[in-house]
Amino acid sequence: MKHRKSDRNRKRGRTTAVAAVITIAALLLAGCGAGSGGSASESSSGSGNGQAKKDRKILVAYFSASGNTKSAAEKIAEETGADLFEIQPEDSYSDEDLDWTEEESRVNKEHEKKSLQNIRLKKTTPDGFDEYDVVFIGYPIWWGDAAWPVNNFVKDNDFSGKTVIPFCTSTSSSIGDSGDNLKKMAGTGNWQSGERFSENASSDEIKSWIDDLNL
Repeated sequence: MKHRKSDRNRKRGRTTAVAAVITIAALLLAGCGAGSGGSASESSSGSGNGQAKKDRKILVAYFSASGNTKSAAEKIAEETGADLFEIQPEDSYSDEDLDWTEEESRVNKEHEKKSLQNIRLKKTTPDGFDEYDVVFIGYPIWWGDAAWPVNNFVKDNDFSGKTVIPFCTSTSSSIGDSGDNLKKMAGTGNWQSGERFSENASSDEIKSWIDDLNL
């Protein structure tokens, strides 16, 4: 009898030990699963936000009279990985046209007569415009406002759902109300405060501004 009880006790002990090992293993597996699930969730969330930010499509549209705005636009595109779109009048401006010191020059006549500021463009809407999330719009300052060749680009495109950031180049004038005036013309888009750059804006200056935008 003693031997039988002893055998039964040993069997029970082994059974209990095996059950304990299985329980501990199950708990460890459950813990690992929960930890890995939480980590994956956090990683997905983090990489999702980062990916969404990287996936934002950016366009830099600009009109440049003498090359200064083009230079700034190219630097902005380089810093942001944006596409470039040049706003080009059908009837391009010559150096004589742009000579504001000459009373009979084209820009002076257009300034004096508003109806002449309705400038027809070679192309108004960039290819794939609907796909862009952010649109920079660049222009020189003419008589304290945005150069009017950009007006029809702004009027004829739908900026709904897009962040719109104006920038200008000027020897001495500020950006003034030019951005607000374009915003009113557009009637759509989430317009941000603009920035004015000098004729020879440096890459560092533009990079600093871009960094502050936190795109």
